[in-house]
Amino acid sequence: MLKHTLKHMGRTLKGPPHKKAEYLELLVLVYTVFRIAKSKGMLTLEAHIEAPAESALFSSFPQFMGNATAVEFLCDYSRLMTMSADNPHEMEALIDEDIETHLIEAHHMAHAITGMSEGLPAFGIVAAVLGVIQTMGSITEPPEVLGEKIGAALVETFFGVLLAYGLVGPIGSSLEHYADSDIKYLECIKAGLLAHMSGYPPAVSVEFARKTLFNHERQTFLELENAVQEAPQIS
Repeated sequence: MLKHTLKHMGRTLKGPPHKKAEYLELLVLVYTVFRIAKSKGMLTLEAHIEAPAESALFSSFPQFMGNATAVEFLCDYSRLMTMSADNPHEMEALIDEDIETHLIEAHHMAHAITGMSEGLPAFGIVAAVLGVIQTMGSITEPPEVLGEKIGAALVETFFGVLLAYGLVGPIGSSLEHYADSDIKYLECIKAGLLAHMSGYPPAVSVEFARKTLFNHERQTFLELENAVQEAPQIS
């Protein structure tokens, strides 16, 4: 758990979980999947979604393949579509529940860190009280000795507050914001899947997916159009 937490902390320091180029790759992948499904049928995708690590389709998109959660997410719902589960309203409810589960799991870690930060000031206060008690045992000492002991007690209080609100608390908040941003990757896939299930052509379905992105991560219509024209031709 500690190793997993430290890994996520390191990722938050590098900025948002997914850059604009990663979303462009995702949109091109979604377009390619839907193009194959429309032209050759969903069953053509079976070989790809059953073994994505060995798929010529998915291997063309290395950044996507580095996201195990997204790979499983796309393959699972593509598999359901090959099994004729293609009612967009029913699938939307299922996908929303799935995404909510991922978000709750990601928030558990952030909430644990935040909870720890809320307890740190209390530790500082306890340390200060212990310091005062120790000082009372030296009440007959000269002022310079008492001043040093009282100062140490106050520093312990300050240290607890500093850790809570200056370090651990902000880390917990950053992890929570990171999880919220990370889930946007799945929401992008969701929008494309639902549009495809509703019968839209690949070019329109990928537009549904593009529109879910934040402005600073979203490509323009022309940027996406040029990118999908260069999508790999995979059967």
